[in-house]
Amino acid sequence: MTIVCLDLEGVLIPEMWIRVAEATDVTELRVTTRDIEDYDELMQHRLKILAERRISLPDIQRAIADVQPLPGAATFLAHLRSQRQVAILSDTYVEFVTGVMAQLDWPLILCNELETDESGMITNYRLRQPEGKRQAVEAFKSMNLKTIAVGDSFNDIAMIRSADVGVLFRPSDKVVAAHPDLPVATDYESLLSELLAD
Repeated sequence: MTIVCLDLEGVLIPEMWIRVAEATDVTELRVTTRDIEDYDELMQHRLKILAERRISLPDIQRAIADVQPLPGAATFLAHLRSQRQVAILSDTYVEFVTGVMAQLDWPLILCNELETDESGMITNYRLRQPEGKRQAVEAFKSMNLKTIAVGDSFNDIAMIRSADVGVLFRPSDKVVAAHPDLPVATDYESLLSELLAD
């Protein structure tokens, strides 16, 4: 049996933090895992800006309430799920994804959680576990599942390299330059062909 492990943002939906940056007019929040490799460094950067600008979790949830799957993503995912087991492995947060998961017909998602204070300000983040994407792939492999991993950013590389088959999907030039040996798919049709090849 094969399980496909997909990243969420950049693969199935737009980058949430870019949407937050646009809604709040805070350009410093446009930085993503395509730009900064160290996830804790990235999140500390975000938390500092949120605190300085007094941007709360409800503010963020309003900014991302209308996020839609990328064009073609829902059809791609439905077709993939009819042929393979699928798990979404994401560094996003439970508090961000409810609306968009409904639009994707509620796939399994493993992601993280936020901590907030009584006023709704985000005070910290809780990882499901360190290196959660890689750990999930290795756990699936320990169950004798063939694993295929798809991501677009630096935080997906460990997952992709741990899987039996790994593919970058629409990565930035910076990610490709750092990992030129990894195969790249640029549209859902070619990605689906790659994932269903065996």
